[in-house]
Amino acid sequence: MKILPISSIIVSLIAAIGESPLVLAVPTQVALQENAQITQKQPQKLAQFQDDGNSERSQLVQQANNLLNSGDLTGAEKVLRRLIKKYPDDAFGHFQLGNVLRRQKQPEAAITAYQEALRLKPKYALAYNAIGVVYATQDRWDDAIIQYRKALEINPSYGEAMTNLGQALWQVNKKDEAVASLEKALNIFKTQSRNDRVYQIEQMLKQIRAADNPGVS
Repeated sequence: MKILPISSIIVSLIAAIGESPLVLAVPTQVALQENAQITQKQPQKLAQFQDDGNSERSQLVQQANNLLNSGDLTGAEKVLRRLIKKYPDDAFGHFQLGNVLRRQKQPEAAITAYQEALRLKPKYALAYNAIGVVYATQDRWDDAIIQYRKALEINPSYGEAMTNLGQALWQVNKKDEAVASLEKALNIFKTQSRNDRVYQIEQMLKQIRAADNPGVS
């Protein structure tokens, strides 16, 4: 039995706090997953430059990101395809192509791109989380949960994946596990001093408890 979103208030809070040029319009029930995945700019930047001594590659990556941030998905895709044609073993290029394809509403092509990133970099937690996001947009909650758990096996401190897992567990009516995951996400974000995320999760938990106890204000 499909569980409706916790509340439209939570979704609006997530959208308002997590909004960025990378956020796209999604069904209400998956807005949390979408924002949690797409607004992770810092981990993506690390992936771009951590082992990069190639100025041409860096330029292509920067060009693709600029186009992506400006909303030019077609241009970003063209640049990313040039990147992976020249550097076929570039896991980040495949991952970012997956992000573009997902925004272009090509879920299966996006999953293929993420899977290629994982083939090249098996411990790519971002890619597992991204596949989970695609499954969530298709209401494939059990499949999404598997992917989020894989991401967390690699990086237990991956707050966005933990948040996504909590939302997915709620959707399959595993309420206690959902709350536990969200509380873990809250602690992760507190440790990381990510106050915007702390506020998000606190508001979500407040709404969940209000939904479970309608008589409690």
